[in-house]
Amino acid sequence: MTPVWVEVRPGTYRDSVTLMRISRDLTTTPGVDHAMIAMATGLNRDLVTRLGFTVPDGAGPDDLLIAVRGGETALAAARTRLETALVPPPSPASAAVTEVPPRTVGAAVRDGETATLALISVPGDHAFPEALDAIEAGVDVMVFSDNMPVRQEAALKRASARRGRLVMGPDCGTAVVGGVALGFANVTRPGPVGVVAASGTGAQQVMCLLDEAGVGVSHVLGVGGRDLSAEVGGLSTRAALDLLDADPATERIMLIAKPPDPRVAATVRAHAQGLRTPVRNALQGTGGTDLTAATRGMLADLGVPVPAWPVWPGPAQSPRPGRLRGLFSGGTLCAEAAAIAGDRADAMIDFGDDHLTRGRAHPMIDPTLRLERLAEEAADPRCAVLLLDVVLGHGADPDPAATLAPAIAAARTRAASEGRDLAVVVSLCGTAADPQDRSATATRLASAGARVFTSNAEAAHHATALIEPPP
Repeated sequence: MTPVWVEVRPGTYRDSVTLMRISRDLTTTPGVDHAMIAMATGLNRDLVTRLGFTVPDGAGPDDLLIAVRGGETALAAARTRLETALVPPPSPASAAVTEVPPRTVGAAVRDGETATLALISVPGDHAFPEALDAIEAGVDVMVFSDNMPVRQEAALKRASARRGRLVMGPDCGTAVVGGVALGFANVTRPGPVGVVAASGTGAQQVMCLLDEAGVGVSHVLGVGGRDLSAEVGGLSTRAALDLLDADPATERIMLIAKPPDPRVAATVRAHAQGLRTPVRNALQGTGGTDLTAATRGMLADLGVPVPAWPVWPGPAQSPRPGRLRGLFSGGTLCAEAAAIAGDRADAMIDFGDDHLTRGRAHPMIDPTLRLERLAEEAADPRCAVLLLDVVLGHGADPDPAATLAPAIAAARTRAASEGRDLAVVVSLCGTAADPQDRSATATRLASAGARVFTSNAEAAHHATALIEPPP
């Protein structure tokens, strides 16, 4: 029986992103089969139990839960790596505490003198009161947390509208405010285009394509993927449009969203038409174009030539019978690809969907679930083409090719051993200035057997064309 290490450390707290990164790091230790380091919430205790560990009695949400399975040597190495990772950074010598720090977001805002924006990143069940507290204290709010009930989101945005504040989110993963990147965001130049996005990766795709053409952004205001739903009514979208309309640095506005409620979309379009600043629509599912075409339109509005979006060819690919499967970390990129592929695809999965991120990091940080599914698809003789996205930038995996390139190579090798040619197509959303080194990442993925596109729409069209139509 494989040895296990299960331990509970009472009263030891680390934030969830830190613990998820540690878990992923321990999983890469040679000889470690499973590793989960997390706060011992009910959800996490259940996840650990499903992994085959026995959780000690009495573990609670204020305790650190450690569960690792592997060989004895691997467990010893994992212990060493964990203890090093849990050591808190040293406090600056000048940081002697003379006052009791504020215990709520609102108190922190009221104690400060210059705060204009609060970023909320707590479990979704607890995000509403913190965000409402910040709004009542007089600042705008970015709610990074996901899994907030939609009725709470609507109530929060009604409260913000009454106070003339903006709520970005919940589940707002991307924003750029005054040149400051928040959440997942790419390194882009400043410029004349403001973006309002009910879509994180949709905003990132547009930012990156604009940057490739030499055009920067003034602000990117994410409003959460449900803002244009019937329940929420586009409250934050209209507020964000108004803010950009009043911004002297913003000459044009791009409005991006996953498929909205038709009535809400009509209301938002009518609102946009009443602004002084021209607004280009990229609302999916409402007769709008894909994000690449919408970006071309924006460049035409600005009088900027449209470049050829970079492509890294990889091995030759030709049409073949079978099915297309899409494995995505970005919801809007997934929806765009699904719309392009139509009935040529029989699966398009967004691994960043809320129900797949409860208790684990977003797939742009932790690709484990997607890598497992990639291996499953490689074993399915019906799968002829795999379409994947990779999103670079701040907050994302610092080296996505380190795990994805070997997985792509292994998938193609597995298929080849069975006499099949598995085609892999990658949509790479990033800029030349992103910390992951876009060119090096693309080259490694192409060397592993993928064709790599910077335009998600072009990647989806190419992947779809590789599937022979039914007779």
